[in-house]
Amino acid sequence: MTKADVLFCRRADTHKGDYGHILILAGSAGFSGAAVLCANAAMRCGAGLVSLGVPEGVYSIIARKAYPEVMVRPLAETKERTLSLKAYPAIMALAQKADLLAMGPGLSQNSQTQKLILKIIRGIQKPMALDADALNALCGYLDLLRITNHESRTTILTPHPGEFSRLIGRPLAYVQKNREMLAKRFASDYNVILILKGHRTIVASPKGKAYVNETGNPGMATAGSGDVLTGMAAALLGQGLSGFEAARLGVYLHGVAGDLAAKEKTQAGMLASDIIEKIPEAIKALQFRPKILRKLLPA
Repeated sequence: MTKADVLFCRRADTHKGDYGHILILAGSAGFSGAAVLCANAAMRCGAGLVSLGVPEGVYSIIARKAYPEVMVRPLAETKERTLSLKAYPAIMALAQKADLLAMGPGLSQNSQTQKLILKIIRGIQKPMALDADALNALCGYLDLLRITNHESRTTILTPHPGEFSRLIGRPLAYVQKNREMLAKRFASDYNVILILKGHRTIVASPKGKAYVNETGNPGMATAGSGDVLTGMAAALLGQGLSGFEAARLGVYLHGVAGDLAAKEKTQAGMLASDIIEKIPEAIKALQFRPKILRKLLPA
């Protein structure tokens, strides 16, 4: 069975546990959509199981909007209806049953929630994908990514240029002029897979490899598009791909799905949810592009 078979030709005797159980921590009051988009994208990209941990005050909203296949879990919240530090024991219990963690979309910059995020990064050794408010929490605490007993952990970070600028403490203009060099240096320094989003998204590995993506269009500069990418990359990681492969393939498919959505909805009219609905078509299209497939998933 090749790596491509996780997308195109699953074994007859397979079951959902073979394709990854993802725990997603996302959402807060006013940002319930981020959680829904991330979880739904993970399901569409082939995840076997998705558990979605959310503040209990927004549970009913998110449970109604998420695909019925997503297992939504209410967790302890702050007064502002964001995840509370009190949720940590329940999160760790959920994490024990999952294969990997995706965290950040819509979690908020509430101080207690940010402390919770850092505690989770310290405490969980499983693979993880970090986006949005999880990246905000890491500002000033990047050494957490180097924790000795987590050296073998696969960690994917998915910043847009503004988030990356804050992470490394350099001006946005400098980041934009030196995207590939900075992405490769950061990935190497912190032993992570870095997805630096934007026009020609860059995926960098700790070993100095870099992939520059050429799919996608300006219509994808829309609310929630990054949340979709996080869910897709996590789903592919959960299906047995390496961190670099999952990130590279996720970025490519995300762009193709965006291109398909733009053809139908126009660049101006497309939404992040339109990208999700085009993921199966994007996967199907990749079957007929063997050269690209071999580049993204070498045997």
